[in-house]
Formats: sequence, structure tokens, C-alpha cells
Amino acid sequence: MTNQNVVVADTNSGINLAITVHVTNSSIFTTAAQKPPAAPGGYITISRKKLLKNLEISGEARLNAWVNSTRTSSPTHVKSTPSVNDDQSSWILHHPSALEMFEQIIDASKGKQIVMFLDYDGTLSPIVDDPDRAFMSKQMRATVRKLARFFPTAIVSGRCRDKVYNFVRLAELYYAGSHGMDIKGPAKGSKYKKGSEGVVFQAGSEFLPMIDEVYKELVEKTKTTPGAKVENNKFCLSVHYRCVDEKKWSGLAQVVKSVLKEYPKLRLSHGRKVLEIRPTIKWDKGKALEFLLESLGFANCTDVFPVYIGDDRTDEDAFKVLRERGQGFGILVSKLPKDTSASYSLQEPTQVMDFLQRLVQWKRLAFQRQSRV
Repeated sequence: MTNQNVVVADTNSGINLAITVHVTNSSIFTTAAQKPPAAPGGYITISRKKLLKNLEISGEARLNAWVNSTRTSSPTHVKSTPSVNDDQSSWILHHPSALEMFEQIIDASKGKQIVMFLDYDGTLSPIVDDPDRAFMSKQMRATVRKLARFFPTAIVSGRCRDKVYNFVRLAELYYAGSHGMDIKGPAKGSKYKKGSEGVVFQAGSEFLPMIDEVYKELVEKTKTTPGAKVENNKFCLSVHYRCVDEKKWSGLAQVVKSVLKEYPKLRLSHGRKVLEIRPTIKWDKGKALEFLLESLGFANCTDVFPVYIGDDRTDEDAFKVLRERGQGFGILVSKLPKDTSASYSLQEPTQVMDFLQRLVQWKRLAFQRQSRV
């Protein structure tokens, strides 16, 4: 990718506007057969209308790339071949199983306070066709309850905070909903920070009326796409297409994109068979992780060991923060190789539960040894 200097000609005013555009290939502006002469200073001249049209095409290409990526990475499309198996083996070398590396992980955390951050869908509960029925098992809930007795624990989800709380139903946890834009701590405060009051934080409250407006519009315009479901997560929206015929994925994505054209303060991103719509503010799951660490009194501590477990692209923001801090690590939940900043991997929620149970057991034994001293 290179920076291309472009002069945009405004035919009404006669003014040439010089801007810099990031492009992979300048041929998106002109064809090889009709390349205009370069303007002085290494600029090329194109009309404003053509520039906007080409940028629109670029956006559509990116949207189609998302859809194609989802299609090709779907388990129903991935075939076991020597090449695929080799790729998976190579990926596992760089992102080994957190269960197999458990002892090394514990060694790295010695003398430090472990703080747990957990995504919900695909991490604590299986991915299901109906997002309203993504229930966690009783065994998983019991495991997370025990985990919170030994470590500060937060649920960080793209879901509305109230909705994810209703799924988990554990009052002693921290909850960061809407990709971290809506955070609330235990009402009684945290036992890990003396004198702390219930943490409450909301980013982007001014966007709530706009989010509601877009939600209503998307519900109306996606009615013609069987299986599409629009979910209002308060500070963000999710358009689920897990139950939509693959042939209609691109069309649905274009419908969503057309609605958002009228709302430049909202941005579109992509998750596991879901299109995410969020305010264009600099806040994500990584920011939420840092905020919660600060709320717990670990902002500038060297003796903290954050562990973040998640399965989605939005969790990458948290994985990157941990790498940049040089503290703790991220665990990606995935059966397939993916580009990730996580250090370790687990394949599914049952393995997540196994890992959490081992953490609880290790800490319980550590307390027992201390009590005998």
C-alpha cells in the first residue's frame, strides 16, 4: 500500500483540492489505456465525482472481502487436506494450547495478581443460531463463580450489558457490555480494592438516540432477508446473518452499508457471522481492559497478570493491549487458524471451562499450602 497524491477538481468552483489517499494500486483511479498526464509535483488529476465513486467501490470490495472471509473460514467449507493440516500445525506452534502450556503460564504469573477477562459468546457459551438462546451451562456458571472467588473477573462482550448479565447472573463480576462502552462493577464494590465503590462507566452516551434510530431502520430494511436478525446492544448494533442463506450475505451487507451512509458517526466492523455497528469513538475491548485494570488499582503495577480469553475479531483489541503492555497474555478460542495477537489458544468453550477449573484448583491448592505454613 502506498500514499498517492491526488488533485480533486471541483468543476463548480474551479478549485483543485490536494489530498493524500492510501491506495494499493493507482489503477483504481484511471485505466491503463487512458492515464492522464501527471500534474506538476507528481500529482494526478481526477474529478471529485470519480474519486468518490472509486472510494465507494473500494468500500464495497472490503465489505465483500468480509463476507468471503466468513464463507471460506466456515467449518462447512474448510476441508482437511495436507496443506490445511500443515497450516494448522504451524499455527499451533505459535499459539499452543493453553491447557498444554498451563504449567508454563502459572510459572509466568508467580508473584503477580491474575485478573481474568472473559468474552461471552463462543467463549463461555457455544455459538448458536439464535443469539437470544446463547445460554451458558450450569457447570460453566459454577466454574466462573469459583473463579471470581480467587481472581478479579470481568465479562467483556459485544452484547448489551444488561443482556449479558442476564445470561451470566453472577453479581460479583464486572460487566463490560457493548464492546466495553458500558461498564459496571459489583454493586458492593470489589474485595480486591479496599474502599472501592461500584464502578460505572459509559462511553458515547450521546450516540444512544442515533443508535435507536438506526436500529429501527435496519429492522425495517432487513425484513426481506429471511434469517437476518438485528440486535440492539444499547451502545452498538449487531446484524446477525448466521441463519441467512449464503447467497444473500452480500446483499444483506449492502443493505446495512446503505443505511450507514447517512450516519458518518457510526462505523461498521465484522465478527463471526455478524456485522457490528458502533460509534466512531476510540473505545474498544482493549480500552475497557485498561479501564478495569485502573479501576482495580493495577494501572501502573508490574505485579499484575491479566488474562483475556475471547473468540472474536473484536477481542483482538484486548490481545494487542496485553502484548503492548508486556503483561499477561491473550487466549484465542478457535478450532481454525486465524491471524491473532493472542499468545495461546483453546478450541471451544468446554476447553475454556477446563482451563478455568485448573486455575481455580491451582489457586485453591496454593492457599492450602500457605495455610499450613
